[in-house]
Amino acid sequence: MFFNDFETRLVTLARESSWLWPALVAVRSLNLHSWCIGAGAVRNLVWDSLHGFAAPSALPDVDVAYFDTTDLSADRDASFESELTSLRPEFPWEVTNQAAVHTWFESAFGHGVPPLISLEAAVASWPEYATAVGLTLLHDDTIKVIAPYGLDDLFAMVVRRNPARVSVATYRDRVTQKQYRNRWPHVTIIPS
Repeated sequence: MFFNDFETRLVTLARESSWLWPALVAVRSLNLHSWCIGAGAVRNLVWDSLHGFAAPSALPDVDVAYFDTTDLSADRDASFESELTSLRPEFPWEVTNQAAVHTWFESAFGHGVPPLISLEAAVASWPEYATAVGLTLLHDDTIKVIAPYGLDDLFAMVVRRNPARVSVATYRDRVTQKQYRNRWPHVTIIPS
């Protein structure tokens, strides 16, 4: 299947989702210049659908990534989370300015990273190729798909380490922690 076919399926799933569509609408209302909902939220949407689940699987957070070099403070992220929680309290929001990742990454993960240059570069650095995907709801209601590595791994349900930022040890820990096969039995995990 070509990227456009997967892209069409992904956009359709997002539009028909009882939870992702309203989440996209809520984030759009913040009027951020460069943003997306991505990572596990998109993965869960697709893999739940491919497994035929009647209800969405548990989502620990709805990852909202945005890129703004004018304010790198954690307070700003918290302010956006608070605003989103007021709008849609049913969602476990996690808002992160990707322009600020380099300011805290080393203390959280044990090694430094250079500053990111864009939202697209940030998505390209996310831990697995299947989760290096983001969706943005534009003002005309079209959905922009950010998928620097394509959508093949996402739709093939393949967990594969993205070496851009994640170490082998961190990847292995994530695979253990996320329990992918317990949640989605048809997932293929590529050892690293």
